Amino acid sequence: MSTVFSHSRLSSFENCPKQFHFRYIEKIPAETESVEAFVGKRVHEILERLYVFVGQGMVPAVEKVVHRYHALWDETFDPERVRIVREGTPLSFYRGLGERCLRNFYQRHYPFDADETLALEEKVQFQLDAAGRYRIRGVIDRLVRAADGVIEIQDYKTGQRVPSQKQLDKDRQLALYQLGVGERFPGEPIRLKWHFVSSGQVRTSTRNAEELEALRLETISLIDRIGAEKEFAPTPIPLCSWCEYKPICPAWTTRPPSPPPPDADEIPSWTQLDLL
Repeated sequence: MSTVFSHSRLSSFENCPKQFHFRYIEKIPAETESVEAFVGKRVHEILERLYVFVGQGMVPAVEKVVHRYHALWDETFDPERVRIVREGTPLSFYRGLGERCLRNFYQRHYPFDADETLALEEKVQFQLDAAGRYRIRGVIDRLVRAADGVIEIQDYKTGQRVPSQKQLDKDRQLALYQLGVGERFPGEPIRLKWHFVSSGQVRTSTRNAEELEALRLETISLIDRIGAEKEFAPTPIPLCSWCEYKPICPAWTTRPPSPPPPDADEIPSWTQLDLL
């Protein structure tokens, strides 16, 4: 049976084949997670819960949303598992970051009646080829029918950096999801939307048929490259400091540790670190 790939799996190989090898071939379990990943997961969970209430005709006050976030933090935080990469940054900063994300989102979208939620945390799985040799899966944060009738694939980003429009127009993750969603809504226009909740900004992008076909072929080619890989050599990059396999990676076990990069924009959002 062929392997089912995801954007995260593909990105792991592109960033560092050795990380891919540790994570998906040797299947070494992660004993820790970064605090950025922890915050992102909690924010996603609270936003999902918020829209469940909205779907039931109830709009909780922002203070209730924030209170639930802090309660969820207390329920799930494990100081032995969650690690802070940037030394000197207090845990309170990250806890406050999650609260700021939620307040920004709430303020921008209240009373949450501008569109129709079709699905929350929607799993999507589809084939890139007729034979089913190249399969993709993912999870859509929120699938929406916007006020203008367009289907929107929405994604929450908790990282601090907001990419340029040019970068978003080349983004693979949501465009891959569009290939799957398009099968469910044939002929309907689809829009990609990112909520950068740390700064309260929203960005959108669209793909035409030619761009989607090019993406399909590029992804098939990348999967073929992964299948042909034999060495899985490590590739040191700025994100190494957030990698759960750094302590056992040959690129780092033979040389002294280095501090993470000083540029705050390098801090990854949890979606860059998930294990889908």
